[in-house]
Amino acid sequence: MRRVAVTGLGVVSPVGNNVKEFWNSLTHGSCGIGFITKFDTTEFKVKVAAEVKNFDPSCCMTKSEVRKTDLFSQYALAAADQAMSDSGLSGMDPRRLGVYVGSGIGGIHTIVEETEKLLNRGPSRISPFFIPKMIGNMAAGNIAIRYQAQGPCLPVVTACATSSHAVGEAFRAIQYGYADAVIAGGAEASVIPLAVAGFINCMALSSTNDPLSSSLPFDKRRDGFVMGEGAGILILEEYEHAVSRGAKIYAEVTGYGNTCDAYHPTAPHPEARGGAEAIRLAAEESGIGTEDVLYINAHGTGTPLNDKSETLAIKKGLPDLAYQAYISSTKSMTGHMLGAAGAVESIASVLALSTGTVPPTIGYREPDPECDLNYVPNQAVRPNPNCALSISLGFGGHNACIAFRRGMEVTP
Repeated sequence: MRRVAVTGLGVVSPVGNNVKEFWNSLTHGSCGIGFITKFDTTEFKVKVAAEVKNFDPSCCMTKSEVRKTDLFSQYALAAADQAMSDSGLSGMDPRRLGVYVGSGIGGIHTIVEETEKLLNRGPSRISPFFIPKMIGNMAAGNIAIRYQAQGPCLPVVTACATSSHAVGEAFRAIQYGYADAVIAGGAEASVIPLAVAGFINCMALSSTNDPLSSSLPFDKRRDGFVMGEGAGILILEEYEHAVSRGAKIYAEVTGYGNTCDAYHPTAPHPEARGGAEAIRLAAEESGIGTEDVLYINAHGTGTPLNDKSETLAIKKGLPDLAYQAYISSTKSMTGHMLGAAGAVESIASVLALSTGTVPPTIGYREPDPECDLNYVPNQAVRPNPNCALSISLGFGGHNACIAFRRGMEVTP
Protein backbone atom coordinates (compact mmCIF):
# COMPACT_ATOMS: atom_id res chain seq x y z
CA MET A 1 0.00 0.00 0.00
CA ARG A 2 1.50 3.32 -1.09
CA ARG A 3 1.96 6.18 1.39
CA VAL A 4 0.30 9.54 0.66
CA ALA A 5 1.76 12.96 1.53
CA VAL A 6 0.18 16.42 1.66
CA THR A 7 2.53 18.72 -0.25
CA GLY A 8 0.44 21.81 -1.05
CA LEU A 9 -2.40 23.85 0.47
CA GLY A 10 -4.70 26.58 -0.81
CA VAL A 11 -7.70 28.29 0.73
CA VAL A 12 -10.29 30.99 0.08
CA SER A 13 -12.32 31.54 3.25
CA PRO A 14 -14.27 33.98 5.42
CA VAL A 15 -11.15 34.42 7.59
CA GLY A 16 -8.56 34.83 4.85
CA ASN A 17 -7.96 34.28 1.15
CA ASN A 18 -4.63 32.55 1.53
CA VAL A 19 -3.22 29.95 3.90
CA LYS A 20 -1.16 32.36 6.01
CA GLU A 21 -4.10 34.70 6.68
CA PHE A 22 -6.45 31.76 7.27
CA TRP A 23 -4.19 30.09 9.83
CA ASN A 24 -3.34 33.34 11.59
CA SER A 25 -7.06 34.06 11.96
CA LEU A 26 -7.85 30.60 13.31
CA THR A 27 -5.04 30.53 15.85
CA HIS A 28 -5.93 34.01 17.08
CA GLY A 29 -9.63 33.23 17.35
CA SER A 30 -10.72 35.76 14.73
CA CYS A 31 -14.35 35.46 13.66
CA GLY A 32 -15.26 35.70 9.96
CA ILE A 33 -19.00 35.97 10.59
CA GLY A 34 -20.77 39.28 9.97
CA PHE A 35 -23.97 40.83 8.74
CA ILE A 36 -24.79 39.81 5.19
CA THR A 37 -23.64 42.37 2.61
CA LYS A 38 -24.47 40.48 -0.59
CA PHE A 39 -28.20 41.14 -0.51
CA ASP A 40 -30.88 43.00 1.42
CA THR A 41 -31.91 40.90 4.46
CA THR A 42 -34.85 43.08 5.54
CA GLU A 43 -37.36 40.26 5.03
CA PHE A 44 -35.04 37.50 6.26
CA LYS A 45 -35.15 36.03 9.75
CA VAL A 46 -31.40 35.34 9.49
CA LYS A 47 -29.15 38.30 8.77
CA VAL A 48 -25.62 36.96 9.32
CA ALA A 49 -23.28 34.75 7.30
CA ALA A 50 -19.57 34.05 6.93
CA GLU A 51 -18.86 35.73 3.60
CA VAL A 52 -15.59 35.66 1.71
CA LYS A 53 -14.20 39.20 1.77
CA ASN A 54 -12.20 41.09 -0.85
CA PHE A 55 -12.02 38.21 -3.30
CA ASP A 56 -10.63 39.22 -6.69
CA PRO A 57 -10.75 36.47 -9.33
CA SER A 58 -8.19 38.34 -11.42
CA CYS A 59 -5.64 36.85 -9.04
CA CYS A 60 -5.64 33.78 -11.24
CA MET A 61 -8.18 34.28 -14.07
CA THR A 62 -8.62 36.41 -17.18
CA LYS A 63 -11.76 38.52 -17.66
CA SER A 64 -12.98 36.00 -20.23
CA GLU A 65 -12.54 33.11 -17.79
CA VAL A 66 -14.38 35.00 -15.06
CA ARG A 67 -17.31 35.65 -17.41
CA LYS A 68 -17.57 31.94 -18.19
CA THR A 69 -17.41 30.59 -14.63
CA ASP A 70 -19.65 30.60 -11.58
CA LEU A 71 -18.30 32.00 -8.32
CA PHE A 72 -17.85 28.53 -6.81
CA SER A 73 -15.50 27.61 -9.66
CA GLN A 74 -13.62 30.88 -9.22
CA TYR A 75 -13.05 30.11 -5.55
CA ALA A 76 -11.86 26.62 -6.45
CA LEU A 77 -9.46 27.84 -9.14
CA ALA A 78 -7.97 30.44 -6.78
CA ALA A 79 -7.41 27.85 -4.04
CA ALA A 80 -5.98 25.36 -6.55
CA ASP A 81 -3.60 28.02 -7.88
CA GLN A 82 -2.28 28.58 -4.34
CA ALA A 83 -1.98 24.86 -3.61
CA MET A 84 -0.16 24.00 -6.83
CA SER A 85 2.24 26.91 -6.36
CA ASP A 86 2.82 25.85 -2.76
CA SER A 87 3.55 22.27 -3.75
CA GLY A 88 5.91 23.09 -6.61
CA LEU A 89 4.42 20.13 -8.46
CA SER A 90 5.19 20.30 -12.19
CA GLY A 91 6.46 18.28 -15.12
CA MET A 92 4.78 15.02 -14.17
CA ASP A 93 3.00 12.65 -16.56
CA PRO A 94 -0.42 14.29 -17.00
CA ARG A 95 -2.06 10.86 -17.03
CA ARG A 96 -0.89 10.36 -13.43
CA LEU A 97 -2.31 13.67 -12.12
CA GLY A 98 -5.93 13.62 -10.94
CA VAL A 99 -8.52 16.11 -9.71
CA TYR A 100 -11.06 15.24 -6.99
CA VAL A 101 -12.89 18.52 -6.29
CA GLY A 102 -16.58 18.64 -5.37
CA SER A 103 -19.34 21.06 -4.44
CA GLY A 104 -22.42 20.44 -2.37
CA ILE A 105 -24.60 22.79 -4.43
CA GLY A 106 -22.56 23.94 -7.44
CA GLY A 107 -23.39 27.00 -9.53
CA ILE A 108 -26.44 28.25 -7.68
CA HIS A 109 -25.58 31.90 -8.48
CA THR A 110 -25.83 31.05 -12.17
CA ILE A 111 -29.04 29.04 -11.75
CA VAL A 112 -30.78 31.96 -10.05
CA GLU A 113 -29.50 34.58 -12.53
CA GLU A 114 -30.54 32.57 -15.57
CA THR A 115 -33.92 31.63 -14.09
CA GLU A 116 -34.66 35.32 -13.59
CA LYS A 117 -33.72 35.95 -17.24
CA LEU A 118 -36.02 33.17 -18.41
CA LEU A 119 -38.98 34.46 -16.41
CA ASN A 120 -38.46 38.15 -17.21
CA ARG A 121 -36.94 38.18 -20.69
CA GLY A 122 -37.68 34.81 -22.28
CA PRO A 123 -35.69 31.71 -23.33
CA SER A 124 -33.68 33.45 -26.04
CA ARG A 125 -31.84 35.46 -23.37
CA ILE A 126 -30.35 32.45 -21.56
CA SER A 127 -26.56 32.51 -21.61
CA PRO A 128 -24.78 29.93 -23.78
CA PHE A 129 -22.50 29.46 -20.76
CA PHE A 130 -25.41 28.62 -18.44
CA ILE A 131 -24.90 24.85 -18.35
CA PRO A 132 -21.09 24.75 -18.09
CA LYS A 133 -21.18 27.48 -15.42
CA MET A 134 -23.87 25.78 -13.35
CA ILE A 135 -23.07 22.07 -13.25
CA GLY A 136 -21.36 20.92 -10.07
CA ASN A 137 -18.47 19.12 -11.76
CA MET A 138 -17.09 22.24 -13.42
CA ALA A 139 -14.76 23.30 -10.60
CA ALA A 140 -13.01 19.95 -11.07
CA GLY A 141 -13.21 20.23 -14.85
CA ASN A 142 -11.77 23.75 -14.95
CA ILE A 143 -8.92 22.79 -12.61
CA ALA A 144 -8.12 19.74 -14.74
CA ILE A 145 -8.03 21.88 -17.89
CA ARG A 146 -5.75 24.45 -16.27
CA TYR A 147 -3.19 21.88 -15.08
CA GLN A 148 -3.69 19.35 -17.88
CA ALA A 149 -4.61 16.73 -15.30
CA GLN A 150 -5.61 13.78 -17.49
CA GLY A 151 -5.80 11.18 -14.74
CA PRO A 152 -8.86 10.30 -12.62
CA CYS A 153 -11.24 13.23 -12.16
CA LEU A 154 -14.03 12.78 -9.62
CA PRO A 155 -16.28 15.63 -8.41
CA VAL A 156 -17.91 14.26 -5.24
CA VAL A 157 -21.34 15.50 -4.07
CA THR A 158 -22.23 14.46 -0.50
CA ALA A 159 -23.61 17.70 0.95
CA CYS A 160 -21.55 18.90 3.94
CA ALA A 161 -19.23 15.88 3.69
CA THR A 162 -18.38 16.58 0.04
CA SER A 163 -14.79 17.71 0.22
CA SER A 164 -13.82 15.30 3.00
CA HIS A 165 -14.96 12.50 0.73
CA ALA A 166 -13.04 14.12 -2.14
CA VAL A 167 -9.85 14.10 -0.07
CA GLY A 168 -10.52 10.57 1.14
CA GLU A 169 -11.18 9.19 -2.33
CA ALA A 170 -8.09 10.98 -3.65
CA PHE A 171 -6.12 9.28 -0.88
CA ARG A 172 -7.46 5.90 -2.02
CA ALA A 173 -6.65 6.65 -5.68
CA ILE A 174 -3.01 7.29 -4.84
CA GLN A 175 -2.83 4.53 -2.23
CA TYR A 176 -3.98 1.94 -4.77
CA GLY A 177 -1.87 3.27 -7.65
CA TYR A 178 -4.44 4.97 -9.87
CA ALA A 179 -2.60 8.31 -9.66
CA ASP A 180 0.67 9.74 -8.38
CA ALA A 181 -0.81 13.09 -7.33
CA VAL A 182 -4.33 14.48 -6.94
CA ILE A 183 -5.62 18.04 -6.58
CA ALA A 184 -8.33 17.46 -3.96
CA GLY A 185 -10.92 19.53 -2.14
CA GLY A 186 -14.16 21.43 -2.58
CA ALA A 187 -15.81 24.80 -3.17
CA GLU A 188 -19.08 26.51 -2.35
CA ALA A 189 -20.62 29.93 -3.07
CA SER A 190 -24.20 29.93 -1.85
CA VAL A 191 -24.67 33.06 0.27
CA ILE A 192 -27.60 34.18 -1.87
CA PRO A 193 -31.26 34.82 -0.99
CA LEU A 194 -32.62 31.50 -2.32
CA ALA A 195 -30.13 29.31 -0.45
CA VAL A 196 -30.34 31.29 2.78
CA ALA A 197 -34.15 31.22 2.69
CA GLY A 198 -34.09 27.47 2.04
CA PHE A 199 -31.85 26.74 5.00
CA ILE A 200 -33.88 29.09 7.21
CA ASN A 201 -37.10 27.28 6.36
CA CYS A 202 -35.65 23.85 7.06
CA MET A 203 -34.75 25.17 10.53
CA ALA A 204 -30.99 24.69 10.11
CA LEU A 205 -29.57 28.21 10.56
CA SER A 206 -28.92 30.12 13.75
CA SER A 207 -31.31 33.05 14.14
CA THR A 208 -29.30 34.79 16.88
CA ASN A 209 -28.07 37.47 14.43
CA ASP A 210 -25.11 38.40 16.60
CA PRO A 211 -21.93 37.74 14.60
CA LEU A 212 -19.99 36.71 17.72
CA SER A 213 -22.75 34.57 19.22
CA SER A 214 -24.38 32.88 16.21
CA SER A 215 -22.00 29.98 15.60
CA LEU A 216 -21.62 28.27 18.98
CA PRO A 217 -20.45 24.69 18.47
CA PHE A 218 -20.92 22.44 21.54
CA ASP A 219 -22.16 25.36 23.66
CA LYS A 220 -25.50 24.88 25.42
CA ARG A 221 -26.83 28.10 23.78
CA ARG A 222 -26.33 26.85 20.20
CA ASP A 223 -29.34 27.14 17.90
CA GLY A 224 -28.09 26.37 14.38
CA PHE A 225 -25.24 26.87 11.96
CA VAL A 226 -24.07 29.98 10.13
CA MET A 227 -23.70 29.71 6.36
CA GLY A 228 -20.20 30.17 5.01
CA GLU A 229 -18.52 29.98 1.61
CA GLY A 230 -15.14 29.56 -0.05
CA ALA A 231 -12.82 26.75 -1.15
CA GLY A 232 -10.09 24.49 0.15
CA ILE A 233 -7.59 22.53 -1.95
CA LEU A 234 -4.91 20.06 -0.88
CA ILE A 235 -2.26 18.51 -3.10
CA LEU A 236 -1.98 14.83 -2.24
CA GLU A 237 1.06 13.04 -3.59
CA GLU A 238 2.56 9.56 -3.44
CA TYR A 239 5.16 9.78 -0.69
CA GLU A 240 8.21 8.56 -2.60
CA HIS A 241 7.29 10.77 -5.55
CA ALA A 242 7.22 13.76 -3.19
CA VAL A 243 10.50 12.81 -1.51
CA SER A 244 12.27 12.23 -4.84
CA ARG A 245 11.59 15.80 -5.97
CA GLY A 246 12.45 17.33 -2.59
CA ALA A 247 8.92 18.50 -1.80
CA LYS A 248 8.02 19.79 1.64
CA ILE A 249 5.63 17.40 3.35
CA TYR A 250 3.07 18.98 5.67
CA ALA A 251 1.62 15.67 6.81
CA GLU A 252 0.67 12.20 5.65
CA VAL A 253 -2.88 11.03 5.00
CA THR A 254 -3.05 7.77 6.93
CA GLY A 255 -6.71 6.76 7.18
CA TYR A 256 -10.20 7.28 5.79
CA GLY A 257 -13.67 6.31 6.97
CA ASN A 258 -16.74 6.57 4.73
CA THR A 259 -20.17 5.48 6.01
CA CYS A 260 -23.86 6.36 5.80
CA ASP A 261 -26.41 6.58 8.61
CA ALA A 262 -29.15 5.34 6.23
CA TYR A 263 -31.59 6.92 8.66
CA HIS A 264 -33.00 10.37 7.77
CA PRO A 265 -32.51 13.07 5.10
CA THR A 266 -31.28 15.72 7.57
CA ALA A 267 -31.13 14.35 11.13
CA PRO A 268 -28.19 12.30 12.43
CA HIS A 269 -28.81 8.79 13.72
CA PRO A 270 -29.78 9.03 17.42
CA GLU A 271 -27.15 6.44 18.34
CA ALA A 272 -24.50 8.07 16.09
CA ARG A 273 -23.83 4.73 14.43
CA GLY A 274 -22.54 5.93 11.07
CA GLY A 275 -20.41 8.75 12.43
CA ALA A 276 -18.84 6.50 15.05
CA GLU A 277 -17.99 3.88 12.45
CA ALA A 278 -16.38 6.42 10.10
CA ILE A 279 -14.23 7.68 12.97
CA ARG A 280 -13.31 4.14 14.04
CA LEU A 281 -12.34 3.14 10.51
CA ALA A 282 -10.08 6.17 9.96
CA ALA A 283 -8.41 5.88 13.37
CA GLU A 284 -7.88 2.13 13.01
CA GLU A 285 -6.34 2.42 9.54
CA SER A 286 -4.06 5.18 10.85
CA GLY A 287 -3.06 3.16 13.91
CA ILE A 288 -4.01 5.95 16.33
CA GLY A 289 -3.62 4.83 19.95
CA THR A 290 -3.49 6.09 23.51
CA GLU A 291 0.21 6.97 23.15
CA ASP A 292 -0.64 9.55 20.47
CA VAL A 293 -1.46 13.23 20.98
CA LEU A 294 -4.65 13.56 18.94
CA TYR A 295 -6.31 16.64 17.51
CA ILE A 296 -9.86 16.32 16.16
CA ASN A 297 -11.29 18.99 13.90
CA ALA A 298 -14.95 18.33 14.59
CA HIS A 299 -17.82 18.84 12.17
CA GLY A 300 -19.20 21.00 14.99
CA THR A 301 -21.94 22.90 13.18
CA GLY A 302 -23.59 24.39 16.27
CA THR A 303 -26.94 22.70 15.67
CA PRO A 304 -28.49 21.11 18.78
CA LEU A 305 -28.70 17.59 17.32
CA ASN A 306 -25.42 17.51 15.38
CA ASP A 307 -23.10 18.48 18.23
CA LYS A 308 -24.72 16.08 20.66
CA SER A 309 -24.60 13.26 18.09
CA GLU A 310 -21.01 14.01 17.09
CA THR A 311 -19.87 13.98 20.70
CA LEU A 312 -21.45 10.53 21.05
CA ALA A 313 -19.84 9.40 17.79
CA ILE A 314 -16.38 10.44 19.04
CA LYS A 315 -16.92 8.54 22.29
CA LYS A 316 -18.10 5.41 20.47
CA GLY A 317 -15.53 5.58 17.69
CA LEU A 318 -12.62 6.36 20.04
CA PRO A 319 -13.58 4.80 23.38
CA ASP A 320 -10.03 5.03 24.79
CA LEU A 321 -9.16 8.42 23.33
CA ALA A 322 -12.23 10.65 23.38
CA TYR A 323 -11.52 12.38 26.69
CA GLN A 324 -7.80 12.90 26.06
CA ALA A 325 -8.20 14.33 22.53
CA TYR A 326 -8.03 18.04 21.76
CA ILE A 327 -11.22 18.85 19.84
CA SER A 328 -12.25 22.09 18.18
CA SER A 329 -14.75 23.37 15.66
CA THR A 330 -13.25 25.97 13.36
CA LYS A 331 -16.81 26.61 12.12
CA SER A 332 -17.07 28.88 15.14
CA MET A 333 -14.89 31.22 13.03
CA THR A 334 -15.49 30.26 9.39
CA GLY A 335 -19.16 29.39 9.59
CA HIS A 336 -20.27 26.27 7.76
CA MET A 337 -18.70 26.29 4.29
CA LEU A 338 -20.95 23.39 3.17
CA GLY A 339 -19.21 21.49 0.34
CA ALA A 340 -15.93 23.29 1.02
CA ALA A 341 -15.97 22.66 4.78
CA GLY A 342 -14.23 19.28 4.87
CA ALA A 343 -11.25 20.34 2.77
CA VAL A 344 -10.80 23.62 4.65
CA GLU A 345 -10.97 21.72 7.95
CA SER A 346 -8.51 19.14 6.63
CA ILE A 347 -6.16 22.05 5.94
CA ALA A 348 -6.65 23.25 9.52
CA SER A 349 -5.88 19.72 10.75
CA VAL A 350 -2.71 19.51 8.66
CA LEU A 351 -1.55 22.91 9.91
CA ALA A 352 -2.21 21.89 13.51
CA LEU A 353 0.18 18.98 12.97
CA SER A 354 2.82 20.97 11.10
CA THR A 355 2.87 23.87 13.58
CA GLY A 356 1.99 22.10 16.84
CA THR A 357 -0.87 24.52 17.54
CA VAL A 358 -4.54 23.58 17.92
CA PRO A 359 -7.05 26.33 17.02
CA PRO A 360 -9.87 27.03 19.47
CA THR A 361 -13.64 26.80 19.46
CA ILE A 362 -14.49 30.46 19.98
CA GLY A 363 -17.65 31.76 21.64
CA TYR A 364 -17.76 28.75 23.98
CA ARG A 365 -19.21 29.84 27.31
CA GLU A 366 -21.93 27.50 28.63
CA PRO A 367 -21.07 23.79 28.76
CA ASP A 368 -23.67 21.27 27.68
CA PRO A 369 -23.77 18.11 29.84
CA GLU A 370 -24.28 16.05 26.66
CA CYS A 371 -21.19 17.63 25.08
CA ASP A 372 -18.57 16.99 27.72
CA LEU A 373 -15.27 16.61 25.83
CA ASN A 374 -12.31 19.01 25.55
CA TYR A 375 -13.41 21.48 22.85
CA VAL A 376 -10.38 23.82 23.31
CA PRO A 377 -12.53 26.79 24.35
CA ASN A 378 -11.69 30.30 23.14
CA GLN A 379 -7.88 30.14 23.14
CA ALA A 380 -5.50 28.18 20.94
CA VAL A 381 -3.28 25.67 22.72
CA ARG A 382 0.03 24.11 21.78
CA PRO A 383 -0.03 20.38 22.67
CA ASN A 384 2.12 19.49 19.62
CA PRO A 385 -0.23 16.79 18.26
CA ASN A 386 1.27 14.06 16.12
CA CYS A 387 -2.00 12.86 14.56
CA ALA A 388 -5.33 14.39 13.61
CA LEU A 389 -8.83 13.45 12.54
CA SER A 390 -11.09 15.69 10.48
CA ILE A 391 -14.79 14.78 10.71
CA SER A 392 -17.59 15.72 8.29
CA LEU A 393 -21.25 14.73 8.64
CA GLY A 394 -23.60 15.62 5.78
CA PHE A 395 -27.31 15.76 5.01
CA GLY A 396 -28.40 12.41 3.62
CA GLY A 397 -26.52 10.67 6.43
CA HIS A 398 -23.11 10.90 4.73
CA ASN A 399 -20.17 10.57 7.13
CA ALA A 400 -16.48 11.05 6.38
CA CYS A 401 -13.40 11.03 8.58
CA ILE A 402 -9.83 11.67 7.38
CA ALA A 403 -6.78 10.74 9.47
CA PHE A 404 -3.44 12.55 9.22
CA ARG A 405 -0.01 12.09 10.80
CA ARG A 406 2.68 14.72 11.19
CA GLY A 407 5.19 15.32 8.42
CA MET A 408 8.05 17.80 8.69
CA GLU A 409 7.47 21.14 10.43
CA VAL A 410 6.25 23.78 7.99
CA THR A 411 5.37 27.38 8.81
CA PRO A 412 2.50 28.70 6.66
